[in-house]
Amino acid sequence: MTEVNIKLSTIDDVKKFVNIVFRYEYDVDVISGRYAVDAKSILGLFSIDLSKAVVMKIHYDNCDELLAEVKEFMV
Repeated sequence: MTEVNIKLSTIDDVKKFVNIVFRYEYDVDVISGRYAVDAKSILGLFSIDLSKAVVMKIHYDNCDELLAEVKEFMV
């Protein structure tokens, strides 16, 4: 399992992020405070507070390719 902090500042960032994560078969969650949502769900992401950095939790160990694709969102 891998955890990184990300920041999704705009609606376009959220759409781009979901499109990237959706291509991977393993589970990815986004955690804001005590709320966790599926990173592949646009509605889920918009239901949490995106005004600050959130935690992306990847439920897979060999996720270097995904991390490279979402590097622009990492903080």
